[in-house]
Amino acid sequence: MLRATDEVGAEMRRKLLLEILETESLYPHFQPIVDLKKSEVIGHEALIRGPSGSAMASPGALFQTAIENNLLHTLELLSRRCSLEHFAKLKPGGKLFLNISASLLGTPEHTEGFTSELLQELGISIADIVIELSEQHPFDKQGLTHNAVEYYRNMGFQVAVDDLGTGYSGLKLWSELNPEYVKIDRHFVSHIDTDPVKREFVRAIYNISTATGCKVIAEGIERKEEVATLMELGINIGQGFYLGYPSPEPQPTWSAEGISDPICSEVMVNMAQDETAISLLRQTPAVAPEDTVLFVSEQFRLHPEVGALPVIRDGIPLGVVKKSDLLELFSTQYGRALYEKKPASRILSEDVLLVDSQLSLVEVSRLVTDQESSALQQDIIITESDCYLGMGNLRDLLKRLTALKIQNAQYANPLTLLPGNVPINNEVDSLLKSTADFHVAYFDLNNFKPFNDCYGYSKGDQVIRLLGDLLTRFINSDKNFIGHVGGDDFVVIFRAPDWQLSCERIIREFDQEVRGLYLPKDLQTEGIWSTDRKGVRSFFPLLGLAIGVVHPDPYKCDSYHEVAELAAMAKKEAKRGVDSTLFVSQRRSTGGDLKKLPVASCGI
Repeated sequence: MLRATDEVGAEMRRKLLLEILETESLYPHFQPIVDLKKSEVIGHEALIRGPSGSAMASPGALFQTAIENNLLHTLELLSRRCSLEHFAKLKPGGKLFLNISASLLGTPEHTEGFTSELLQELGISIADIVIELSEQHPFDKQGLTHNAVEYYRNMGFQVAVDDLGTGYSGLKLWSELNPEYVKIDRHFVSHIDTDPVKREFVRAIYNISTATGCKVIAEGIERKEEVATLMELGINIGQGFYLGYPSPEPQPTWSAEGISDPICSEVMVNMAQDETAISLLRQTPAVAPEDTVLFVSEQFRLHPEVGALPVIRDGIPLGVVKKSDLLELFSTQYGRALYEKKPASRILSEDVLLVDSQLSLVEVSRLVTDQESSALQQDIIITESDCYLGMGNLRDLLKRLTALKIQNAQYANPLTLLPGNVPINNEVDSLLKSTADFHVAYFDLNNFKPFNDCYGYSKGDQVIRLLGDLLTRFINSDKNFIGHVGGDDFVVIFRAPDWQLSCERIIREFDQEVRGLYLPKDLQTEGIWSTDRKGVRSFFPLLGLAIGVVHPDPYKCDSYHEVAELAAMAKKEAKRGVDSTLFVSQRRSTGGDLKKLPVASCGI
């Protein structure tokens, strides 16, 4: 009986699928793909749905039925045509990611240029299409060939490998096809903020992608904590319900809740990350929705400094009653007589910002700037586990952010305006806390004191500014952190894997540009005469750059103190050279024996 029932159901699904294909009753949806750093939608993935309310509404049922009835290729080609037509009609901009089964690449429809002809007809550029490949169906492995993939790449299509991490085949595809994009499977993104194994996997993927010039997209993002962790690991493109649901109409823009920050500078973010909304807390009396408007009015009289009263039911905030709304109501003819016995819920406003007490001030400021301009007049309800805790004030938030900006300016080096010791230490501690992979390069000048004594402090400052300019010119500040410890000492915290190439380039540029600060006679002798630290007149070569690099182990280094000690020892080794030198220490923590590995020695 069970088998008969299954057969009847299978036949009904087959007939429904045939009807859908015949009437072309497919409905494209588009899910945004977001540049997390720029808060921009850079493209959409096309997803297909069957008729709403039918057994074929979900893509899972739709494609599984097609597989069971050998109609997968027919369904996929129709899905693609519907998606492209709808995309061309709406013109949202950005790239369109099209899912293509691996086994379909070798079929006649593809080799005859089905997709390219359709694109030309619809006025869509091939450069805007990304073919998204995955081996999600049992027979896909037989259909994917290098020739098929290269055929489309030579036509101008870009390629993405989907579901990376779900098996060996995904990694094999990556290594063999050299795609423009890889998409990390949602399994490795879900709760990555609490899973160190997933963090290590994604960190490895990021390192490989940087080395191969491939862009990584994290799929299945559903929480802001996942976004923060992914960005810490260098993954700046994402997709998932937190960033946007699949929709019949592509979203041309995206509002970054808790990610972008137009108020706070990068350094201020580091300083304010640990300060939370609870610092804004003000104890404010609450009212119940059934309390009378007259009772609310009395509360405002007893607390004249309060501009809004929270309305609470069973500990959960429902909104606020604003003093301005109440005064306006009572100022009308018969307003007091008509409303003073009405419940407070009649004049309740839900136009209020609710924030958790543990939300950082940086994230609170992001929520504020995402509001309409009128929302800047609102007070803030602060909650703990969704229950009312107290009120905050936007004026207090702005005061605190202003104080942090002033504090940030105090910590910046006045000569180069680069972050000083406190922001540097905070950045190192933050990376250690998140078990991030990073290198620290300590930059120091050789023979700086005799140059300063001979040419004067003004020329000495020129040298320091020159080094600061070189660091900001040749090091990507989006991925790395540049700091000025003081004097002629600089620190760069590298997150990108090209740290060695950057250091070597800076040495070459410094050795060349610093010569422009010397007199011709000193250039001719390749140095200057000056007194050393013991007062003895000696000859000193031209200025050189010593760089000591360490690769701290975040599982063994507890704080920036240990990293600073490692970096200082590496710099000391680098300064043993006469010419500009790059020295890389193999020591990753302050325990154990020091191992040394001089990587490069560059000079005139």
